Amino acid sequence: MGDFTVPACGLLGVAATIGGCASSESASHPETAPAVQAAEAAGAPEAGLVPFVQEIEDTAMSFEMVPVPAGTVTVQTDTGPQEVEVGPFWILPTETTWDLYDTYHLRQDRRRSLEGTMADAVTRPSKPYAPADRGFGHGGYAALSMTHHAAKAFCTWLSFKTGKTYRLPTEAEWQWVCELGGVAPETIDQHAWHKGNAERKTHPVASKQPDELGLYDLYGNATEWCTGLDGEPITLGGSYLDPPEMLGCAARFPQTPEWNESDPQFPKSRWWFADASWVGFRFVCIPNQDAE
Repeated sequence: MGDFTVPACGLLGVAATIGGCASSESASHPETAPAVQAAEAAGAPEAGLVPFVQEIEDTAMSFEMVPVPAGTVTVQTDTGPQEVEVGPFWILPTETTWDLYDTYHLRQDRRRSLEGTMADAVTRPSKPYAPADRGFGHGGYAALSMTHHAAKAFCTWLSFKTGKTYRLPTEAEWQWVCELGGVAPETIDQHAWHKGNAERKTHPVASKQPDELGLYDLYGNATEWCTGLDGEPITLGGSYLDPPEMLGCAARFPQTPEWNESDPQFPKSRWWFADASWVGFRFVCIPNQDAE
């Protein structure tokens, strides 16, 4: 089923590097300009956070992280609205791509030992029965069909590789980011791939306009794994299969048995969904915390 490993993150093809989540320097690269401007407008630099670029040891991969200021957000629960305080953090500006996820699940980061064998000490996904990208596209596309367990394991791997604290967003963090993004219903086509324009498939990340925070595809394309206020997995934002009126900060989709109904394994796979082609994730970095 797979050995034990930790996951990586990010926006790819960035040359400048800043070492870690606690950095106070800004990456000088043309692609960071929208994120830098959005972060300044949102007040993140005043909170001590600026965009940075993370490289992953033993790989050629790097990605940009966008700062998010602290705040308070109201989350709807089964018992009514609940106010939640959110601390400052960084978030991946796109959904996690196959370019990045492949580095983890295909073991592209393994180091060769002195004896000539490949050293590996991380839990990794088993091979899916069918192409997990569903034929939609691979390079530059959102990684799809992984379980919440698999998305968390990727973040564990990434933390291990970088020495920083990477994890899935909480429900409150994701909603706070969504509200700061300021996407209006009348401009949804400019920002999101949905049932009305996606032709029943995902599209390359960042092929729509960013929101006011400099983030792409927070609505639509792939719905994104988060950790709910109750500690249970939840996906937020909606996907390419949902109509535009179902997308948004309040769009919540819990996992159902139908997501893995045709999986022939018993018990069902902990790593992949056989029937959920619309599920992906992005991750956050928490400041001034070392990875466990």
